Amino acid sequence: MVQQDAGKSTLINLVPRFFDVTEGEVLVDGVNVKEYNQEFLHNKIGYVPQKAVMFSDTVKGNVAYGENGKETKEEEIIKAIEVAQGKDFVEKMDDKYDSHIASGGTNVSGGQKQRLAIARAIARDPEIYIFDDSFSALDYKTDSKLRKELKSYTKEASNIIVAQRIGTVMNADQILVLDEGKCVGQGTHKELLKTCAVYKEIAYSQLSKEELENDE
Repeated sequence: MVQQDAGKSTLINLVPRFFDVTEGEVLVDGVNVKEYNQEFLHNKIGYVPQKAVMFSDTVKGNVAYGENGKETKEEEIIKAIEVAQGKDFVEKMDDKYDSHIASGGTNVSGGQKQRLAIARAIARDPEIYIFDDSFSALDYKTDSKLRKELKSYTKEASNIIVAQRIGTVMNADQILVLDEGKCVGQGTHKELLKTCAVYKEIAYSQLSKEELENDE
């Protein structure tokens, strides 16, 4: 989903029922989300919000936080951090995976917090991943590498990504383009370049001519 201030977060927050629809319905596995037990529904989801939340705990403790009925093993935590492109900076910390993270993550950078928050979702091994503009604090190189690793590691899961960068979503199976709370385009990157003026405008403002020609 792309476009700025268009209701993207509002739309995806209907899936975990942070609030409910007033019309229509939201289905997960063909079942209306209102029919699920709240805990059961949330256990299906790995949610990464726009602002990463860190607790006063170790790196491992922060990543393991919020288990969904499954015991998270240490090797799974380490693998989740690796997939989230956090291995390099974590292993440079004094106590590595046992290093202390301050409340709010004040002793790590914004990009490092984002990667640990993404690792937390990966460690849950959910059926559905929701990334609410979760890659915005990452540089383009890390963003690209992380998404490539994530696609391979989570190939059995569904991924819902909210982003303002075209590059973050251009390889998605389906892209929704929102403008002022309305869906103005739906399709693949190539289809939207041909059919959606809003998407094309954003793409041409963010991507080079070479990148566009390679994907058209």
